[in-house]
Amino acid sequence: MFTVNHQTNRIAAVKTKTFSELGFTERKHLQEWLAHEPSALGEELLIIQKEFDGFDDTRERLDLLALDKDGNLVIIENKLDDSGRDVVWQALKYASYCASLTKLQIVEIFQQYINRYEKGANDGEGAPADASSQICEFLDAPDLDEVKLNLGNSQRLMMVAANFRKEVTSTALWLLGQGINIQCFKITPHALGEQLLINIDQIIPTPEAKELMIGISAKEAEEKTTEVVLKNRHNVRREYWEHALEVFQSSPCTLYNNISPSKDHWLSAGSGLSGCPYALIFLQKELRV
Repeated sequence: MFTVNHQTNRIAAVKTKTFSELGFTERKHLQEWLAHEPSALGEELLIIQKEFDGFDDTRERLDLLALDKDGNLVIIENKLDDSGRDVVWQALKYASYCASLTKLQIVEIFQQYINRYEKGANDGEGAPADASSQICEFLDAPDLDEVKLNLGNSQRLMMVAANFRKEVTSTALWLLGQGINIQCFKITPHALGEQLLINIDQIIPTPEAKELMIGISAKEAEEKTTEVVLKNRHNVRREYWEHALEVFQSSPCTLYNNISPSKDHWLSAGSGLSGCPYALIFLQKELRV
């Protein structure tokens, strides 16, 4: 990051700082910044809980829990100057814990957050804000019955840190290739005189790579669908030829006695004349010889 001096027509580097030398902490500062401005992570998110510990038989806490515009749960893990080695494993554990949360449980979790953290929710001026209404408003849904939350394995992972170790980035890239929705955000503090600037960059996947990956995923999905269709079609053809050859075995025609069933849409047998085979054609809407 640089400043521009219009008079001299020169640029000067803004001094990069670390959170530790500035005296910032993960829970008191970074977590609070993102809880109150989740759009800093590049999209609209609804924070529904922080320091969430509602997991059975474990005392673990995830930093921030959010909903995206598609109703998916987003697990946000924050680190300061170093991501550490185990942040991916930590985030994956939390995603697995959250995978079983129902719609009603999510609404209750958000209601607890509203009651505890949102200013004015319990200030004596009326009932606390309603979690169901806020979720419906965020998702542009008329009522909670039409809202779909946390479907299947749709949980997303976001990791935020000033620096990411290679163990973390390598694992994150591999998980992306396996279809896990994971993002890494590098957060860098800069000092400009008495003013502190924070820069947040998405490094995995980069926006350009994300667009490419969406295209690749669509292509892979199409290829897998095609494979399934072909496999089913091959099974139908092979079954058909098995029945057809059984009929030939009990008929006067001996041309196909030594022919095996095939996955192809045709089956050929020699006629005894060079260059003149018989071909049985099995198509979707017709059969012919």
